[in-house]
Amino acid sequence: MLPLVLFVILLFFVLPLALFIVQQQTGAIVQRLGKFARVAGPGLNLKIPLIETIAGRVNLRVQQLDVEVETKTEDNVFVHVLVSVQYFVLPERIYEAFYQLSDPHLQIRAFVFDVVRARVPRIKLDDVFEKKDEIADAVKSELAEVMDDFGYGIVKALVTDIDPDIKVKEAMNEINAAQRLRVAAAEKGEAERILKVKAAEAEAQSKALQGRGIADQRKAIIEGLRASVEEFKQGVPGATAQDVMNLVLMTQYFDTLKEIGVASKTNTILIPHSPGGLSEVASQIRSAMITADAAVHGAQGG
Repeated sequence: MLPLVLFVILLFFVLPLALFIVQQQTGAIVQRLGKFARVAGPGLNLKIPLIETIAGRVNLRVQQLDVEVETKTEDNVFVHVLVSVQYFVLPERIYEAFYQLSDPHLQIRAFVFDVVRARVPRIKLDDVFEKKDEIADAVKSELAEVMDDFGYGIVKALVTDIDPDIKVKEAMNEINAAQRLRVAAAEKGEAERILKVKAAEAEAQSKALQGRGIADQRKAIIEGLRASVEEFKQGVPGATAQDVMNLVLMTQYFDTLKEIGVASKTNTILIPHSPGGLSEVASQIRSAMITADAAVHGAQGG
C-alpha cells in the first residue's frame, strides 16, 4: 500500500514538470541536458522532468520592425528615413532562427542601415520621395538573401516616411508656394485678357448693332416723311412739299420744347428765337440742298 501512495505522490509532483503547452503559431525549443533535442509544436507536449527543459519559444507570426536611419542625399541634405520590415521565422528553420542569431532585431537593423546609407547618398532630395519604392525593394532583396540563412523570411520592406530637416522642409514649402502663386498669376492674367477681349468684342458688336439701328431708324423716318408728304398733298389740295416740311419742322420744334420742359434738370440754353424763324431755316436747308445738287451735276458734266 505504501509504494502505491509514494507513486501517487511522486506522480502528483512530477507530472506538472513533465507536461507543457505550446500556443498556436509558436515553436518551443526542447533541450536535453543542455543539448538541442527537438522543436515542440502547438498543443500539449511531454518532456522528461529534470532531464529536458524548455530553452525558449519562437514566435512564428509575421512581425514588424521599424528602423529609422539618418543619412544624407546627393545634394547634402540630411534626412530621416523610416523603414518598416515585415519578417517571420521559417517553420522548417526554427533551429537556425533560435541558435544562430542572438539578436535578430539588431541584425536586421544593421542590414537596413547598410542598404539605406548605400542608396540614398546617390539620390537627390527631390528624387528620394519618388524612388522610395526602389529603396524598399533593395532593402527587401538584401535582407531576404542574408536572413534566409538564419531561418528568417522577409515578407515586405516599406519606406513609410522620409523626413528632411525642418529648415529644408520650410524652404521646399516656400518654393512650392512660389510656384503655385506664379501659376495662379499667369492664370489670372489670362482670365483678365479673355475678359477684356470679350468685352471689346461685345462693345464692337453693340456699336455695330447701334449703328444699324440708327440707320434703320433714319430710313424709317425718311419713309414716314415721304408717306406723310404724299398723304398731306392728297388730303390738302394745293399744298406743296415746302408746306409739309414747314409743318414737320414746326412739330419737331414743339416736341423739342416739350422734352426740355419735362426734364427737371437740364443744361440746355435757349437763344432768342421765334417759331416764325422755321420758314427761314427751311429755306436755308432747301437752298443748301439745291446748291449741292448743282455742284454734283457740274462736276459730272466737267
